[in-house]
Amino acid sequence: MPDLEGGIPDPTGALDTPGRELLAALVSIPSPSGDESEAAAHLADFFTAHGREAWIDDAGNVRAPGDDSVLLTSHVDTVPGEIPVRVEDGDDELGVEGPVLWGRGSVDATGPLAAMAVAAVETGASFVGVVGEETDSRGAGHLLADRDAPEVVINGEPSGWDAITLGYRGIVGGEYAVSTPAGHGARPDANAIDHATAWWQRVRAAVADENGDAEPGSFDTITATAASIDGGLSDDGSTVTASMAARFRVPPSETPDSVRDLVDGCLDAGEIEWGASIPPHVASPRGTPAAALRRGIRAAGGEPTHLQKTGTADANLYADAWDVPVVTYGPGDSALDHAPDERLPLAEFDRAVTALTTACEQLTD
Repeated sequence: MPDLEGGIPDPTGALDTPGRELLAALVSIPSPSGDESEAAAHLADFFTAHGREAWIDDAGNVRAPGDDSVLLTSHVDTVPGEIPVRVEDGDDELGVEGPVLWGRGSVDATGPLAAMAVAAVETGASFVGVVGEETDSRGAGHLLADRDAPEVVINGEPSGWDAITLGYRGIVGGEYAVSTPAGHGARPDANAIDHATAWWQRVRAAVADENGDAEPGSFDTITATAASIDGGLSDDGSTVTASMAARFRVPPSETPDSVRDLVDGCLDAGEIEWGASIPPHVASPRGTPAAALRRGIRAAGGEPTHLQKTGTADANLYADAWDVPVVTYGPGDSALDHAPDERLPLAEFDRAVTALTTACEQLTD
């Protein structure tokens, strides 16, 4: 377990509540996807120290069952990257007053995770800290197979303490591959690399046509991203091969199947092997978790707003599999997700704890 005393620079003396101590401790423990065990153990100990049953399941998730009127869940893992963990006073350059915690995961999503843990202890709500969200969502997948649905889910991701995320795009990915016989470079025939690059140009054009006049990359558009590309002459010199990994964000107006059909229609050579997909998700602002969070935000002194995000989250999986109301909430500026200057104002963390606690008190009443 991390020893916070003298371990995290804090000239402000701001790590003065159990919630802030938990947050700083978890941020100080490196927890990139696949290496979450130490952080998970510390989180489980927090629950047992506060009289709650908690354990680590076969996937590595932290399970703290409670009142299933609401399940609070966020992810333990972070992306890789080291940011010196410290507390410093905010300033005009940051646009923040008061102490700020710097460190990998402070925003995505250890801040939401710690806030939810504190609220779960305060209210008796069910809690799960899942692993692998930044890679394959294996923790969420295990959870869906291993427990019954709660009545509602509040998923922890940064939205800002006074905003609620109602929507995420889905995602589908595929691996394109093509090969052609080797030939002399002076010949005009298209080789596999030519086919692959031409296919990707057609895909980008088809996606642009489908999106119409919408702002590229906005919530209501398909986004096509080339994740990797490889190609060249085979080892035996007989063929030229090319392969490309591509990922597509799926807006609510589309489905993973409709995006697959659009991309398959761009083939004239080679083939695509499609992988798993996650559907888009849009929650109703009139649903019970959104209403409870709005009241919680107002109780913490804010005026709530609603967001839609262009990425994808475990919230999509919960909504699709459990068919219960799912919204996403948590402190932190999502523009700092995965960033080298990731940081969280501690006052924002405190307000998120208040908002979550108030919301859970209503949902579990």
